[in-house]
Amino acid sequence: MPHITVKLFPGQTEETKQALADKIVEEAIKAIGLGEESFSVSFEEVASKDWKEQVYLPEIVNKEDKLYKKPGYKM
Repeated sequence: MPHITVKLFPGQTEETKQALADKIVEEAIKAIGLGEESFSVSFEEVASKDWKEQVYLPEIVNKEDKLYKKPGYKM
């Protein structure tokens, strides 16, 4: 049962987040073959001033061996 968490800056509309969640699930179904009922998607808003400490260092730098898509930026 995949659960996907998207961390992003605040400011996206609920409609935009729903559209992204729908696309993520649509593509995940194609990639791994489970039904839509198997997926859940959540969004966590992180202020840009907190990004380095709350996302970049713990989720990207410290888990680099688990990344399948690395960011095109460095902090």
